[in-house]
Amino acid sequence: MRMNQPALTWTDSDTPVATAFDDPYFTGGIDETRHVFLAGNDLPGRLGDGFHVAELGFGTGLNLLALADLWAGPGTIRFTSFEAFPMAQADMVRALAPFALPQTDALVAQWHGDGPVRHVVLPGIQAEILIGDARQTLPAWQGRADAWFLDGFAPARNPELWSDALLAQVARHTAPGGTAATYTAAGHVRRALQAAGFGVTRQPGFGRKKHMTTARMPT
Repeated sequence: MRMNQPALTWTDSDTPVATAFDDPYFTGGIDETRHVFLAGNDLPGRLGDGFHVAELGFGTGLNLLALADLWAGPGTIRFTSFEAFPMAQADMVRALAPFALPQTDALVAQWHGDGPVRHVVLPGIQAEILIGDARQTLPAWQGRADAWFLDGFAPARNPELWSDALLAQVARHTAPGGTAATYTAAGHVRRALQAAGFGVTRQPGFGRKKHMTTARMPT
């Protein structure tokens, strides 16, 4: 295993669990992704040529595949994700197998390399995954997103990805009128987003999760 690949265990239902954080990569699978990140950012209604989605926590790539399944064009949207521990190709295959999403093979075939950026091209989507600690890679990023998927491991398990400073960087890299959505409704996350300039709303969560959070920057 390369040093930056995550150590994993697997549940009985074949869900990967990051041993460093003792947290599964997902609990509600593709349905939770659609509820939290797609509907939470008012997608697909806002998508169009040049729209830019950014993400904290690429993980298995499930969110990118869900976005690709949603977007039919015309035009090209951009996707930028920040990932400290890129999953091994074989583990990605195993994790994504239950969902049978159309672009899975295309993603896996392009998921390789040791450099600081991985590029993935799917129909209508140009994606880049910036490898490294988001506390360094996000401040250095030159882009601004129209929508954010905030999908790090649970704040209690991975507090670095939910710090006030990092969420302020999310805000700094959000276009006017841009949005963010996350599965967590933790009070300190909502307060940090508000302090960074977002208008924050608590929404119904997915499944057994009572609440989630959406946020929008002023226009």
